[in-house]
Amino acid sequence: RPYSKREMKEGDIMIGAQVARIIESKNPAFVVGSFVVAHAGWRTHFISNGSDLHAFPTTWPESLPRSLALGPVGMPGLTAYFGLLEVCKIKPGDTVLVNAAAGAVGSVVGQLAKIRGCKVVGSAGSDEKVAYLKQIGFDEAFNYKTVTSLEEALRKASPDGYDCFFDNVGGEFASVAIHQMKKYGRIAVCGAISLYNDLVPQKGPYIQYPMIFQELHMEGFIVYRWNNRWEEGQKALLKWVLEGKIKYHEQITQGFDNMPAAFIGMLKGENLGKAIVKV
Repeated sequence: RPYSKREMKEGDIMIGAQVARIIESKNPAFVVGSFVVAHAGWRTHFISNGSDLHAFPTTWPESLPRSLALGPVGMPGLTAYFGLLEVCKIKPGDTVLVNAAAGAVGSVVGQLAKIRGCKVVGSAGSDEKVAYLKQIGFDEAFNYKTVTSLEEALRKASPDGYDCFFDNVGGEFASVAIHQMKKYGRIAVCGAISLYNDLVPQKGPYIQYPMIFQELHMEGFIVYRWNNRWEEGQKALLKWVLEGKIKYHEQITQGFDNMPAAFIGMLKGENLGKAIVKV
């Protein structure tokens, strides 16, 4: 949504990625019947010269849903991968906090942190999502909508504070969490979903005190910075999925006409894991 608000005008094709099947080809690199990942927006069919298409990894097994190339083995998974390794620079023994933890990115963040030997605390917006986080290996998880105090919930989950905060939400949550970072803590700013629907910009508290006195490192990022390492990340994620170390859930909506409803539902937090529309 923030991209569409910033970069699009009325009448443009809505942005979005898809797994697509080649139905006709004059390009020897893409044979009819093969599958690719594309960024052609909300369309049932499109024509490409091939430069914007990504072929599936040759090791992709037939038993694995191809839609995972849009989730844990695609852009969301790679966002978690590079955000944790390159921005948060996690190391074994770290305590990692992630919000929107049951979403496409957050759920992979938590599982990757566990693979790397970290303690993981997740926040989500329903008891069902909290139960899912426990199921996939989070050490602590809570429903931010029902706790009496976000500050107390964060402190209870990790009394010593947090080494890494992977922020998908921004707003009030980030304003509270920053005060519970450990000395030299790292904050990866990935998203700000609490702000996307605001018609009037929120006025937040000032962050300079905790930034200075805890000597924090806070960095915003977009995953395409690591385009040249896409294959590396995808290979690692695919391996962990096949080994069962990364579990996944897809919220599948049937039918192209239902795409707007699925998108709105995702922004409202109705999805568990990656929101997918099957055409």
